[in-house]
Amino acid sequence: MTDVGIIIVNWNTQALLRKTLETVFASEGDFSYQVVVVDNASTDGSPDMVKTEFPQAHLIASDVNGGFSYGNNLGLRWLGYRGAGDVDDNAPRYALLLNPDTEVPPTSLYEMVKFMDSRPDVGIAGPKLLLKENGQLDKACRRGFPTPLVSFYHFSGLAKLFPNNPRFARYNMTYLDQDQEAEVDSVVGAYMQLRKEAIAQVGLLDETFFMYGEDLDWSLRIKQAGWKVMYHPQVTVWHVKRAASKKSKKAQYEFYRAMLLFYRKHY
Repeated sequence: MTDVGIIIVNWNTQALLRKTLETVFASEGDFSYQVVVVDNASTDGSPDMVKTEFPQAHLIASDVNGGFSYGNNLGLRWLGYRGAGDVDDNAPRYALLLNPDTEVPPTSLYEMVKFMDSRPDVGIAGPKLLLKENGQLDKACRRGFPTPLVSFYHFSGLAKLFPNNPRFARYNMTYLDQDQEAEVDSVVGAYMQLRKEAIAQVGLLDETFFMYGEDLDWSLRIKQAGWKVMYHPQVTVWHVKRAASKKSKKAQYEFYRAMLLFYRKHY
């Protein structure tokens, strides 16, 4: 059985995708992995690049851009995850959602597998994500659920006034040292590693979310099923951030739509 099934959903980020795949296939350690690239109807030649330069990756070229959840679910189904109670016995032990604007250091994948192997109570884990442009922490890699109260503290400015306060700063958990391992509400879909048994319990990503919010929703459902979500900063991954979404006006709209969907569904 494969240890990790890696799903990379791409939309018009050919150069960054190439770098991501180069780093993934340069991974070191005693573990096995499969890579699935789902291309969401790119027009920049990304599918041809993958076929030519990375034949060891399985390519799913979608005719439509169905969004982040849609694309990842295509990859999950190919790996053998079809939904709640419907997962192949030989599906990978872990599924990893990985953005095409990340760079994975040589031992990062192996270290994340070792961490989750050591913690059978953990359903989801994510590493410390550092922004490629400035080396600062990508705050989205450890988050609190945007409950009405947590959101009020964040958007009212109280979180900025009191960044070290566990009550006011829960949205981005800025009160935690970035090198402190912690149980969190959610990690970000740019690097989100999930245990096979957790997916078998709760099913796939909710495709009502086009992009944004789906990682929060999945984390909430998995926590409600009794699993822990962990931020594991002993592993570092680099992130360009919004490489594809900043090109799209629809992406900006979908950010706010996702929050509305999340509220309607859970609150």
